[in-house]
Amino acid sequence: MASLKFDFEDRKLFVSLFAGDVYAVGGFVRDLVRGVPSSEVDILVARHPGGEVAARLRRCGRVNLVGRSFGIIKFHTGGRTYDVALPRTDVPKGTGVRGHKDFAVSFDPDLPVEKDLVRRDFRCNSMALRLRDGLLIDPFGGREDARAKKIRLTNPAAFPDDPLRVLRVARFASVLSFSVDRSIYEVARRVDLGGLSRERVNEELFKILLRSPRPSVGLEELFKLGALDQLFPELEALALVMQDSVFHPEKDAFGHHTVWHHTKLAVDQAAALARVSGLEPGKSLALLLAALYHDLGKRQTTRWEYKHGRMAITSCGHDIVSSRLAAKALARSRIHSWNGCRLEKMVPLLIRTHHRAAEIWQNRESVTKKAFNRLAAELHGEIDLLIYLDAADRAGRRTRLLRGLDREARWLFKRFRELRVDRETIKPLVLGRDLIGLGVPPGPDMGRILKKLYRLQLDGAFETKTRGLKKARQLVGRKTA
Repeated sequence: MASLKFDFEDRKLFVSLFAGDVYAVGGFVRDLVRGVPSSEVDILVARHPGGEVAARLRRCGRVNLVGRSFGIIKFHTGGRTYDVALPRTDVPKGTGVRGHKDFAVSFDPDLPVEKDLVRRDFRCNSMALRLRDGLLIDPFGGREDARAKKIRLTNPAAFPDDPLRVLRVARFASVLSFSVDRSIYEVARRVDLGGLSRERVNEELFKILLRSPRPSVGLEELFKLGALDQLFPELEALALVMQDSVFHPEKDAFGHHTVWHHTKLAVDQAAALARVSGLEPGKSLALLLAALYHDLGKRQTTRWEYKHGRMAITSCGHDIVSSRLAAKALARSRIHSWNGCRLEKMVPLLIRTHHRAAEIWQNRESVTKKAFNRLAAELHGEIDLLIYLDAADRAGRRTRLLRGLDREARWLFKRFRELRVDRETIKPLVLGRDLIGLGVPPGPDMGRILKKLYRLQLDGAFETKTRGLKKARQLVGRKTA
């Protein structure tokens, strides 16, 4: 067994509490042997009962037993949080459809560390590092796999016991750029994922989208592992929908011009734009989900049509159908709000309008401010997300990632600024309280007048509150005449 040089802020604290019976496990060890810094450290404490472990930790910080059923103690000290685990074995309950928590967990302080490691998913994760002296315990060749960036199963017979591991294969391949051992696919495709909670599925999907250099890697792994078919059937169906090779020259390794291949490329480009533009996490996820679902409707709308002297593949109206299907998919997945962004509203809205930016560009010589106002109002001011989605969709014809905005996107941003169309300028100038001051009581008539005034404002009939109130008086006068 080899010894590694390492350190982290609270290593000496754990050694002082548990001497030679405390280990770092999981991702920290995997990344350490790869030479990649890791800020998150999971701890394993052996040969100490759970009550004693918690009591000792309380001397130096705050203890939370939320993970008690899995033998996990949340330990908070100095602004840092550690997951502290006890040695355990996992035995699946019954033989039916299983979820992530369908295990009988048996804690045993005297269980050898090697026995605890055998229950872990991948060999690269099945290592332990003794904190006292850096001794690496690696009974399954995890060090070799981590350095080779390869995912192999620690215990193939036990892999199906926890369905979440199928999604973790895709996430590791995507986020860490690891290759997947081919034997995993045959095992994974037989795993029933029906028992997984939507929350856990969403968590893995969000990590693939937000943390991957190229999310397409994880998406393709979900396809190959059989998870796409079970969890995201709308996306799996896109692999059988062809696109016109003239307008969509992008093709996969086998020469297929599918909507699925274009979708993966568009998601990669959206991720690249989110990074270079510094989008906050909530907006980044909205953009990525919109890119992921933006062409769902092509399955229903794709047709052969004679155009420009040839038979062409068209998908007229797919933006509207895609928006509706995306809303259903989000609802089924219980994706609502995340990090302050209302995904359930914003994602379908971006998809429904994702051709509008291109239409403005194509008519840039004649388009008026009214079109910019109406589009910004329909988007509730999220103009940047629409422009990024439009740019990612266009760039979804190549694998080279965007490093910035193209000419069309730059022009759109510039024109919105020149016309002073933004989240603030599209706010209604005349409100209900203003109409009350004009003698209009709350009710349907007030609602209709406010909508009429807002349309007039967006169409440029007035740009100040004073002029808006003048127009309001005219409308109220006509109503009462």
